[in-house]
Amino acid sequence: MEDLSNENIVHIKKGRVEYLQFRKLLEYKELVHCFTLSKYNFDVGSNDTYKERDSEFIKSYKDLSIELGLDYNKIIRPYQTHTDVVKSVNNQTNEISIFPEELNNVDGLLTNRKDIIFSLGFADCTPLFLYDPIKKVVGNIHSGWKGTLQKIGQKAVKEMIDTYGCKSNDIICCIGPTIRKCHFEVDTDVYELFYEQFKEYIKMYDIIKKVNEKYYIDTVALNKLMLQEIGLKKENIIDSKICTVCSQNLLHSYRAKGKLAGRSTAITAII
Repeated sequence: MEDLSNENIVHIKKGRVEYLQFRKLLEYKELVHCFTLSKYNFDVGSNDTYKERDSEFIKSYKDLSIELGLDYNKIIRPYQTHTDVVKSVNNQTNEISIFPEELNNVDGLLTNRKDIIFSLGFADCTPLFLYDPIKKVVGNIHSGWKGTLQKIGQKAVKEMIDTYGCKSNDIICCIGPTIRKCHFEVDTDVYELFYEQFKEYIKMYDIIKKVNEKYYIDTVALNKLMLQEIGLKKENIIDSKICTVCSQNLLHSYRAKGKLAGRSTAITAII
């Protein structure tokens, strides 16, 4: 069976349960995290219909929670719509559930609480696992191409600094499996949006390649540059080096499978 392990990633296989973890984040025993493979499908449709799904969806969450030593009832999942909105979850509220109203149109979550589990959905978009091991603050960020254009990763780090007193040079960011430059093909309209937002980066670095009137954009490189710009150390930005399209036999990919694609989930929790 294919294994996605590399110098930054561990591919865990335990019976039905299968997921990826970052070697760097495994150094912190108080932090639990993972990124699931296509063996699971966490695509729940809309916030009106997810409760009508069959038991597979709930069973997947429960199996994963048991494997990770977490309480399934403490899962928080926002309703993601490719925004740049990052929400801090600090107080005992009704936010602990899948698609609570308070978390509609939210694409990033932060907390220093120990009693909750963040779960976000992905199928080519970029997962940013943020962690400050000094302040014990964790972030789970969905940075699709629209989120990258809106600099959601930078905004999440700024929120960690402003709300929790984090220092940027303490923060670790692990970049999960995502569509890479080799497959992120766009037309002129999207290219122009990226050029306008990131023209200084594009002039200095090999961000965009043009082939036969199409453009291939390296959103991972853009996220790395933005994170360094806001103060993260280069050595604290760890890349999974996994392309969801190249590994579509093991990972969900909307670019590869369209509406038939499921969703992986990125899990983060402080225990």
